[in-house]
Amino acid sequence: MTLTLSEELVHPLQRVLLAQRIRIAQELHDTLLQGFVSASMQLHAAVERLPLGSPSKPPLSRILQLMTQVIEEGRKAVLHLRSSSDDNLDLEHSFSEIRHELGFQQQIALRVIVAGRHRALHKTVRDEIYRIGREALVNAFRHADARSIEVEIEYTAKRLRVVVRDDGHGIDARVLQSGRAEHWGLLGMRERSDRIGAKLSIRSRRSAGTEVELSVPGRIAFDRQKAPRP
Repeated sequence: MTLTLSEELVHPLQRVLLAQRIRIAQELHDTLLQGFVSASMQLHAAVERLPLGSPSKPPLSRILQLMTQVIEEGRKAVLHLRSSSDDNLDLEHSFSEIRHELGFQQQIALRVIVAGRHRALHKTVRDEIYRIGREALVNAFRHADARSIEVEIEYTAKRLRVVVRDDGHGIDARVLQSGRAEHWGLLGMRERSDRIGAKLSIRSRRSAGTEVELSVPGRIAFDRQKAPRP
């Protein structure tokens, strides 16, 4: 039996999702992030003690630089979890900023297109949609070896549709079905989709690219108390 969300359940869902995000953010901050900061400080002290000409210094310095980047990304992730994204930022703008935010290489072409008349989204549901799309984009940038990535956002009266497609080498069928060992990206996308009553489809073949499609019913996605943009 498939459960769908009615209009009356959207606001209670928002409160539940926000409470979950705050709890997860606190756990990430107190465990993983603080552990990285501690390890980074100890590594920095060890690198400083090495002689200037030590062959170990350059690779350790690169590891330290990578850890600093991971810590900064972790802090941004915790900040996003603890608070809902800015009301003034729409999905188009948010998706366009991901490459710059995480420092992905500029040679990969990214295009974000919008079809239909923009509609205001329920705040917390919008954040879940954004995080699903963000995960799809991060996977495309990091793992697909793609030359171009496209995000399509389609507004209709009955639904919001978000599609992320790339021309990369695709995802292995076993990974697509079960995910990578100890990697929770695909599973997390499916769980987020289920939580908000959306439909998620991921189509991919080796050497044929990947397409991630999220379809959210309008009664769940759209905040009908806010007027559409003219």
